[in-house]
Amino acid sequence: MPSTSTRKPPARIQIEDVWPQLDCGRYAIKRSEGDPVEVWATIFRDGHMEVRAAVRYRGPGERGWKQAPMRHVESDRWVGAFTPDCAGRWQYRVEAWVDRKASFRHELERKVAAGQDELAGELSEAEVLWGEPLTAQQVLATSDDDRSEVTASAELRVDCDRERATFGAWYELFPRSWGGFAGVEAQLEDLAELGFDVLYLPPVHPIGHANRKGRNNALAAGPADPGSPWAIGGEDGGHDALHPELGTMEEFERLVARARELGIDVALDFAIQCSPDHPWLREHPEWFNRRPDGTLKYAENPPKRYQDIYNVNFDSEDWQALWQALLEVVRFWVGKGVRVFRVDNPHTKPVPFWEWLIHEVRKDDPDVIFLAEAFTRPAMMATLAKAGFSQSYTYFTWKNTKWELTEYMNELVRSTLPEHFRPNFFANTPDILHEYLQQGGRPAFEARLVLAATLSPAYGIYSGFEHAENVPVREGSEEYLDSEKFEAKRRALDGPLLPLAGRLNAIRRERAVFRRLGNLQFLETESPHLLAYAKGSGPETVICCVNVDPHVAHEGVVIVPVSLGTPPAFHVHDLLSDARFDWRIGRNYVRLAPGGSHVIAIGR
Repeated sequence: MPSTSTRKPPARIQIEDVWPQLDCGRYAIKRSEGDPVEVWATIFRDGHMEVRAAVRYRGPGERGWKQAPMRHVESDRWVGAFTPDCAGRWQYRVEAWVDRKASFRHELERKVAAGQDELAGELSEAEVLWGEPLTAQQVLATSDDDRSEVTASAELRVDCDRERATFGAWYELFPRSWGGFAGVEAQLEDLAELGFDVLYLPPVHPIGHANRKGRNNALAAGPADPGSPWAIGGEDGGHDALHPELGTMEEFERLVARARELGIDVALDFAIQCSPDHPWLREHPEWFNRRPDGTLKYAENPPKRYQDIYNVNFDSEDWQALWQALLEVVRFWVGKGVRVFRVDNPHTKPVPFWEWLIHEVRKDDPDVIFLAEAFTRPAMMATLAKAGFSQSYTYFTWKNTKWELTEYMNELVRSTLPEHFRPNFFANTPDILHEYLQQGGRPAFEARLVLAATLSPAYGIYSGFEHAENVPVREGSEEYLDSEKFEAKRRALDGPLLPLAGRLNAIRRERAVFRRLGNLQFLETESPHLLAYAKGSGPETVICCVNVDPHVAHEGVVIVPVSLGTPPAFHVHDLLSDARFDWRIGRNYVRLAPGGSHVIAIGR
């Protein structure tokens, strides 16, 4: 029995199964500016009273709540929507109430329709509800409503980002191979013309000398070897300093500002590790792991060994100062105009740390974006996204067959992952040269470029890609021979694959269907080598077909289903080759060269 001191009885309206939410509201879902949040809930009450419902929501810093109506769909399921229009953390909840006036009108209407004449008692109730005496006809003619028994669900959260967190083409380069910051700045107009949205720079900080790696990861460095940029820290400073050979802070800030003028974000690498020469090893030795014999423990990922870096110790007794120092590093670069960070190996650091750091940064600067470079177990990758990472590297690099790609994309699109996990399909990285690219030659690079750019709203290439660089350091390795991680090269924007990248980037910008992940439908081709899929539906549909075999031409069909909403027969335009065809619902013949592709829009 409830306590006799209870002033109000328990709520009779039940609000259940509110969606979307993550882990019972433990984490925020994700949206970008302008993307609606469609909210579903099961809402009911005992008896026959009329129930109404709404989504209540408010943006970052707002005290008052706005309201969007919910409509009854079927059974006890309701739906409503609101659209976040600025970056930051939003809140929402479902509210439901009894509309006593509507309930009374509905009951009175049934009685009048049944021919009941004795309604004096009912009209006395109406007088109480409306505050004045009314006839039955007057009651039925009213349209005002009433709120009683207002019941609310628990509050849920939405982390809203600017669109770059969802959609963008990334280009990665090592500044030391382009003449430092000034040399990179000279490439910005060409990168913008090619349609790249994010310029990602590996670490730009001083590089240590102790245990410096030589060419091809050699343990002994020669006098001219520049070392790995990920061996952060030296006599010129640590994570908040620049390598003097790359340029001054003024040159860096000018690079960032000019990029922004051209619509490009400069992304910095945030790698939480230190060379033996990093100032923190002298100033805060307690932040690092030591073995029982007192020696520092360098980083390892067997069989890989990183003798030139030490990881910080997140179990340090001084962990709070360590967390704060890392936060200040990010804030320092945000103060220099950086709004995108690619985070190195976040899965080897505590999830609560990332949840705290990202929240602290975005609380003041909600337009900051974090990309997680975590090639690890699915649960960890998903949890990092829940903890706040805006984007995530994926297993795309290792998905090369039709079956692998179909299975993986269905996992990304059809599961609950779209509520928080945003993929970034990098076709290659300085660490990953897949066997498919090693053995497939230029056709393999062309196929992977089209797949990355059309399957995922966010994708990227590392600057060796447009030259189809495909020589590994040894057979069975995914490391590049003469890797740019350990030596500087002479780079230029003249790779033969750049025109294809530029065309794909233009198509992505022109066609809104490529800005979304979930509007994907795979199409049958009757060939194990031809992968076909539609983005969008109706007149906005774009159909892609890729020959994933880089060695042999293949022919087959693209079967267009009625569900795409196309006319029975229609014209199509290949946006890559500019060719035009007549297609229809059903079977459409295709033949593609090794690694070849169609990107087909409906209509002339």
